[in-house]
Formats: sequence, structure tokens, C-alpha cells
Amino acid sequence: MSEFKVLDFNKKKAETIEQKRRAFNRIVFQNFLGAYSVIDDNGSIYPVTMVDIAGDGCSFQIPWNPDKDKKLAQETEVSMRMYFTEASYVPVILNVRHAKEVIAEDGTTRMQYGCEFDKSVPTFEAMQSFIEFIYKFAEHSAIDKGDAKVYFK
Repeated sequence: MSEFKVLDFNKKKAETIEQKRRAFNRIVFQNFLGAYSVIDDNGSIYPVTMVDIAGDGCSFQIPWNPDKDKKLAQETEVSMRMYFTEASYVPVILNVRHAKEVIAEDGTTRMQYGCEFDKSVPTFEAMQSFIEFIYKFAEHSAIDKGDAKVYFK
């Protein structure tokens, strides 16, 4: 008697959508969405590198020198500006949930923070819509293979 492996198409579809979402995130972060953060006590604003964004939170990296930089403690509140144009942004509040030291693609050491959105802040509504767009884009987008026909349901 031979054994058959049952494929779970819903699970496979969800995995494919998640891969597309992460790939789209990278494109958005590298070419479209600028993120700056107000983290230190002096209120300085400096760029961070976004890694991922999801319904509950996001992760970002900052340059890291373990000999002189201080890691943000869990539960630290971080104000972040999500720039969609050169001059306009959506402010969000994040709470640090975890941190880990990573080596970036360029070989530099960075601290990567995983944060949860403060959903009680009124401006989160705009971010929520943006995040929903990312998920819907990943689910419904297609790769342009040069075909002229557009498919709608």
C-alpha cells in the first residue's frame, strides 16, 4: 500500500502570499517609505532601516557599536515618523518588544528591534490602511510577464 502526501493548498497559498508580502515590503522600504525615529533623550531624529511591517508591529535596524551604544530596553516607547513623501509623514508610537544584534547585508553590525504599534494613537488608522494595502497587494498582485490581457474577477 502506498502512502499519499496530502497537500494543503490553503497553507501553500498563505506561504506564497507571505513571501510576496515580505518581498514587497523590501521594495517599499528601499524605494518608497522613509522611516525616521526619535529615540534618544535629546529628541534627535535619525533614519532607521525598516525590515518588516505587519498588522501588530514592525521591525527596524539601527547602526550598532556594542562598545558605545546602549540597547533600548523592552517596553521602551519609541516615536517614529513614517515618511511617504519628502516632507509628509505619519507619526506612530511603538513599544519595543525584543532586540537582537545582526549583521546587515553590507557587513555592518546593527541592532534590530521588534516593536508593537500603539493602536490607541489616532494616526495608527492611516498606518493600518497602509498595512492592509500591503497584505492585499501581496494576495492579489501578479508578475508582469509581458502578456497584454488583464484579468479581473
